[in-house]
Amino acid sequence: MLRVEMNPSTYFVNSPDTSEGESHLKTSNYEKTVQQLDIYYGTVKRQLLRYQSCSTGLFPIMSNDLTIGSVRDSIYCAAAVWSLYQAYRRIDDDRGKSYELGQSAVKCMRGILVCWIKQASRVEKFKKNQSLKHALHCKFHLMTGAEVYTEEEYNHLQIDVVSLYLIYLVQMISSGLQIVYTKDEVTFVQNLVYYVERAYRTPDFGMWERGTRYNDGSPEIHASSIGMAKSALEAINGCNLFGEKGASWSVVYVDIDAHNRNRSIFETLLPRESSSKEIDVSLMPTVSYPAFGTHDEHLLAETKKSLLTLRGTYGFKRFSRDGYKCPLEDPCERFYKEGQTKEFEGVECEWPLFYIYMIIDGVFRNLPEQVEEYQNLLQPRISTDSHGDPVIPMYFSVMPGYEDAEKADPGSQHRRGAPSNGYHLWSQALFVIAQLLTGGLLHINELDPIRRYLPSYNRPRKAGRYSAFQGIATDLVVQVVLIAESARLQAMMGTYGIQTQTPHEVEPVQICSSSQLVKIYQHLGVNKKLGLEGRPSRPIGALGTSKIYRVSGKTVLCYPLIFEVSEFYLYRDMALLIDDIKTELQFIGRYWRLSGRPTACLLIREEHMRDPQFKEMLDLLAMLKKGYCDGLKVRVGRLQNLISSSCIEHLDFMNKIEDDVEIKPFKQIEHEYIGYQSLTDVPRVLEYSETERDISNFDDRPTWDIVEAIRNTDGIYAKSKLIGVLLKREGPHYEYSGLTVREHLRGLYHHAGCLHCWQVVRYCSSLLGHTVDSISPFITAVLVHGKQIAVGVPGEQETVFDKPLTPAEIQKILYSTVQPFDVIGAVLQQEVVFYCGRLIGTNPKLFSGILKIRVGWVLEAMKIYLQLKKSSRPLEALSPREVRQVLHKVLSVKDWARQERLPTLVRRKLEGCLCRVPQGFYLQVWDVMQRTPHGVKIQGRLLAQQQILTNMSRSEITFALLIEETLNCIKQPEFRQIVVELLCIVSKILQRNPELSFKNLLDLDHLVDEAYHIFCKDQGMAAGSDRLTFYSAPLNLTTGYLARATVNSVLRLGELDTSGADQIDNDDDSCKVS
Repeated sequence: MLRVEMNPSTYFVNSPDTSEGESHLKTSNYEKTVQQLDIYYGTVKRQLLRYQSCSTGLFPIMSNDLTIGSVRDSIYCAAAVWSLYQAYRRIDDDRGKSYELGQSAVKCMRGILVCWIKQASRVEKFKKNQSLKHALHCKFHLMTGAEVYTEEEYNHLQIDVVSLYLIYLVQMISSGLQIVYTKDEVTFVQNLVYYVERAYRTPDFGMWERGTRYNDGSPEIHASSIGMAKSALEAINGCNLFGEKGASWSVVYVDIDAHNRNRSIFETLLPRESSSKEIDVSLMPTVSYPAFGTHDEHLLAETKKSLLTLRGTYGFKRFSRDGYKCPLEDPCERFYKEGQTKEFEGVECEWPLFYIYMIIDGVFRNLPEQVEEYQNLLQPRISTDSHGDPVIPMYFSVMPGYEDAEKADPGSQHRRGAPSNGYHLWSQALFVIAQLLTGGLLHINELDPIRRYLPSYNRPRKAGRYSAFQGIATDLVVQVVLIAESARLQAMMGTYGIQTQTPHEVEPVQICSSSQLVKIYQHLGVNKKLGLEGRPSRPIGALGTSKIYRVSGKTVLCYPLIFEVSEFYLYRDMALLIDDIKTELQFIGRYWRLSGRPTACLLIREEHMRDPQFKEMLDLLAMLKKGYCDGLKVRVGRLQNLISSSCIEHLDFMNKIEDDVEIKPFKQIEHEYIGYQSLTDVPRVLEYSETERDISNFDDRPTWDIVEAIRNTDGIYAKSKLIGVLLKREGPHYEYSGLTVREHLRGLYHHAGCLHCWQVVRYCSSLLGHTVDSISPFITAVLVHGKQIAVGVPGEQETVFDKPLTPAEIQKILYSTVQPFDVIGAVLQQEVVFYCGRLIGTNPKLFSGILKIRVGWVLEAMKIYLQLKKSSRPLEALSPREVRQVLHKVLSVKDWARQERLPTLVRRKLEGCLCRVPQGFYLQVWDVMQRTPHGVKIQGRLLAQQQILTNMSRSEITFALLIEETLNCIKQPEFRQIVVELLCIVSKILQRNPELSFKNLLDLDHLVDEAYHIFCKDQGMAAGSDRLTFYSAPLNLTTGYLARATVNSVLRLGELDTSGADQIDNDDDSCKVS
């Protein structure tokens, strides 16, 4: 074997110009190329393959670990070995090296696969419940592949590891390696796709295996994990695991809607990593090599800019206040104590590994200056081993005893590389890849055969039967097929110039509910031997129903979820459906990423004709016929004419299913006569009204009196309330008039729905315990936008949704927290959550300044708005669409308040109910806390400075949530908003007067009291308990009084700190408030 000694000065070779193609990679001297490759072959053999387990194929984290194999480190080692295999493939006679390297990579990837297949039962459980105890393990015994740590001993849930594996699996298969051998392994990989699909809503422990920054055993949602999952789903979609010679049943399928949720949420979170970590270097491999998670240039630049804040002279810090291997960390303690992370600030370890990532990033992005910069930074950090091979330390830490000096003068202290007794294999692996790239021995297309580094629209188009991600069409056209439920409805629509087709007319294409597609997908990935049941029973989203499917010789088009007849009452509101159709089409047009056009099926039912808003539906269809929908290009046509340009998905796996799967098409309603020719012939829904009746006296009456009253009551609202009394007393199975209470309620619910008597509909729906369909994704949508949701009645105990929950958990919380105090509120709060989930996806600016959406208080704001507009109907009696319109109006108050001359008091009430604060407010409160040694007091609650500044950081969401929670203790929303204004004023005063601080307790209630008394004195009023006059005063007026009260407090109590006097111009002793 040829071996050449390398000294540190020859480690780096100028990076080639990757834009010129592969011809520049071939050096003119063939022997020189062979010689260089043989040098790296020797290095890889000595530093990597020497430590690969001969039985499992796994690698340890450190070369001196003979027991524990790490999946993440093994993947990167396999990638380095594979990259050298790719480089050797150019050599005609490599003396078997290429084959050896390729098979070593295969052995590692198969070793991981085998270890995970043994845990197939975990995958099946995790698909149904993303629990920590069901996670795949990331550490195995190096020689046996057995489990080595329990869930209690180690944080196994790391979505990014599984995603990383899938990315490299596709890359290696695309290069020609055979990794997956059997159908059993194909089905297992398909289930790994299901495992990562819900990364967007699964709190995990992230790349560093510690969860939150506090290292207290708590997982959280990580942008890096979501980004890795998004990239893995893109990479593996349509991939044949058997390579070019594969069969139709060895293809992997991806839920495009799950991919889109991961993509949109990942890009929403960037450049932030998680709630507790503003930035984390784990985002580097996510946005760059190997995942290339985003190609949005602005997001990419912002993230890289944020990552550079972690750069030091020895490497990158993992994240701020990271205590891992810091000399101040107690190695015997697994978790940190509360507030302990403050000790590590300024002395975090620095990892040279991420210099290497930046070198690779520079090669992929053709940035030679970046490559050279990080090569120069890395050079002095490299040592050599006894063979003369380069060694990259795992991290550099401050020497024990010098921590205080480093904190006082960052970067002043020498750091030592560690560990010193072995190789960190991840670092060594990445270094090999970087060297092959910068030395011109490996082209980026060989390291990335599937071209992840290119935007999807620039990647080579896949030839085949399966959908592929192809980027965004600049002039995307959404195809629309109009399906009428009956020939009678079709004829009536024709009289208005709207051409539709019936289910019979589109045959042999079948129109189906998306629930049928769910049943079909449940057969994908089924493996009885491994105990795998296929795709979980999750609904198919708007993007999934916009594909045309070929299943077992049949062609199927599904209509979206919005046309499903639901148990919940929202589907009964035609006006809401019209809005939903527009939103759905806009959503498809905005997020479609597949080759071929999307085809949306709009289903028109006969019951729609009877709705008073059906004329609006006709107007919408007429607009679509003209070729647009709120700026989106649409094309309405016959399905047979649209198929050729549609996105078609071939579900070939169904050909191998032994059992016949019956697809139930949508049934056309048959009539003996065509009937209605116009809307005027259609019987209309009658307007219903009822005088409210007090039934409180029935609480103490005997049961037979209540039953008799129900029989003799004509008004359906009074009847529903009486049945509610009976339900509470006798239960749902009590019978009268031949039916149970529940059956009476259900009948009344449907009757009220036909009459559009929404108050009764909501009351009955709540008593029946209904839940909004698919409410869980909408809660998740709010959470991943950095918000939380709190349900409950103002003044009573609230329940906070700060992590994704199952529909059953959500139902239990809503009905236990809300219904005992407000029956209709239990469903009305669901409506608001549902609308918020939709609105935050399409218009996130509506929620700016709102950290926690307190649904009970949002309803209070909506009621205040209705009082302002002197509405004759209560909120509960409004149609769902009207409720959504009021919600939108309340959330957008800052956009119309001035134009509509909204009274100041009402605006303060609305903003106070929403607990909306100005931009940068929580940062301002942090600055105030730094200048108040004795803390801040609000409504009797003390915010202690020392505890907060020790445990939290300025930009931390945890701190902002604490302040929001404290503000919520204020019961009057207008007073709450005045306190927000006061804190902004105090912050501004302190900012302009750096010599000031509050040496005593800052009591905000006292300051508002004083401002009010000054106001009353100036206005010649007697100060009373009613402050509405003060709260109604214009902002510029109250600002003056609050500022005077603040300055008076400082001057009167002598709270003047002169410690910073030497930094202040002594000639200027004027207050700088103005």
